[in-house]
Amino acid sequence: MLTRACATIAKLALMVAVSGLCLIVAAVAIQVFGRYVLNDTPTWAEAGALVLVIWVTMLGAAVGVRDAGHIGMESLLVLVNERVRHRLELLIHALVATFGALMAWNGALLAASVWGYNIPTLGIPEGLNHVPVALAGLLIVLFSIEHIVALLRGVEVEPAWH
Repeated sequence: MLTRACATIAKLALMVAVSGLCLIVAAVAIQVFGRYVLNDTPTWAEAGALVLVIWVTMLGAAVGVRDAGHIGMESLLVLVNERVRHRLELLIHALVATFGALMAWNGALLAASVWGYNIPTLGIPEGLNHVPVALAGLLIVLFSIEHIVALLRGVEVEPAWH
């Protein structure tokens, strides 16, 4: 059940990230068109693209953790025996979960601390720039727990894009 829920969440996060990437391309195209054709750059295009980059990056990073797309210690793990490798993999996922928890906590604190300020060209709270850090941290914790459970059960986590 955990794997099914995590796969659904990861697919949703991936779809949101891909949609955000398409919106980034559109915003930059509008910015370039405005600058070079209309000689009047829309002020919202650059700020909007920057907000979207943060969302796309953070959601993509979280899904990368679930799909084992992050940089691991594979070269070290192949040099040790099976029992030690299993324990090291558990340790690695526990450390990644700890990092995710710290991301979630500090991202939420940062978002709350700047929520009262607006991004002038967009009229949205500055805290929306930091919400994806907290959200990605929570997803990283969830996906790391999924990996730990899978390791303890002796199964593989199937990537979200399958």
